[in-house]
Amino acid sequence: MTDVAAVVVAAGRGTRAAGGSVPKQFRPIGGETMLRRTLLTLVQDAKLARVQPVIHPDDHGYFQSAAAGIPTLPPVHGGATRQISVRAGLEALSDTPPDVVLVHDAARPFASAALIARAVKAAAECGAAIPALPVTDTVKTVDAEGHVDKTLDRSILRLVQTPQAFDYAALLAAHRTAAAQGRDDFTDDAALAEWAGMKVAVFAGEPGNIKVTTADDFARIDAEAFARLGDVRTGSGIDVHAFAPGDHVTLGGIRIGHTHALTGHSDADVALHALTDAVLGALADGDIGAHFPPSDPQWKGASSDRFFLFALDRLKARGGRVAHLDLNIVCEAPKIGPHRDAMRDNIARLAGISVDRVAVKATTSERLGFTGRGEGIVAYATATVRLPL
Repeated sequence: MTDVAAVVVAAGRGTRAAGGSVPKQFRPIGGETMLRRTLLTLVQDAKLARVQPVIHPDDHGYFQSAAAGIPTLPPVHGGATRQISVRAGLEALSDTPPDVVLVHDAARPFASAALIARAVKAAAECGAAIPALPVTDTVKTVDAEGHVDKTLDRSILRLVQTPQAFDYAALLAAHRTAAAQGRDDFTDDAALAEWAGMKVAVFAGEPGNIKVTTADDFARIDAEAFARLGDVRTGSGIDVHAFAPGDHVTLGGIRIGHTHALTGHSDADVALHALTDAVLGALADGDIGAHFPPSDPQWKGASSDRFFLFALDRLKARGGRVAHLDLNIVCEAPKIGPHRDAMRDNIARLAGISVDRVAVKATTSERLGFTGRGEGIVAYATATVRLPL
């Protein structure tokens, strides 16, 4: 039986995908981060014995969140070019070398099991193979002045995709030779293989195996995903915690220095507690106290992101996703404004949605009531979710 491994290239910075500071492979798309979708596709394929991610050295936190519960090999660090990153992944597999290796871009999260099967079969037969699509548009070359130079014969042109599949030993040798000669400018592994003298076969790609590159790509895929979810629901949540001696509060998963702490059985994050109840309310699935009773000692001091993620998992299990989260925090102090963006970013990351779907607002109660007297904080949340009809 052929031993097949995959290298997933996820070390890029995603500079063309405007819309945030998070690299595009860790941004949500259709309810899941793009890298998570890609990894799940690969690890669920019975033909792949190992999946080796390659990430940027700064992205371990993003990776741990995206890959939680997915049985990949530990990630290795990529380099300044795609070629350097692929070689790092190949070298990581060298202690137990596979027969065939697939090299796949994290930015192609919609590859099918049938495409992976064709890649493995083609590599086993030919040693090097790439998926490709015919070119359907007319293609022209243009000169420096912006005039048409000539029209190309589109019948011999192809649009190349990943996963690209190779004899592992041959591809690793080609990468090592290129590195020894100072060549790190090949834009894909097929080009490097051609340079090394390998004959590269072409097999049928898939129109749906798109490379997600721009902000428009994210918006289009999100719109298509939402269009399939026609049951729109809204839930609300409220939570209150009193102040106690301490030096910080936790709100929306963000530690904020303060003259007091909030008291509670868990970490007393009123913001995440309210959001948890809002999501559960939209599902008509009880409340935070029913699922995490304060009488249970295992939740003492627990981080509230566990509660929020539990509610989100209940939503995902029913095929749904979050459309929007709206959070209101009422207190005299601490000031929420300086921490608003960090809270939005963290809540969006936990929920697997873009930050423009998370609103965080704050107000005082004009020194009225328990919040006005500085005795505690209250949070109100609304969750809009969509479920399949």
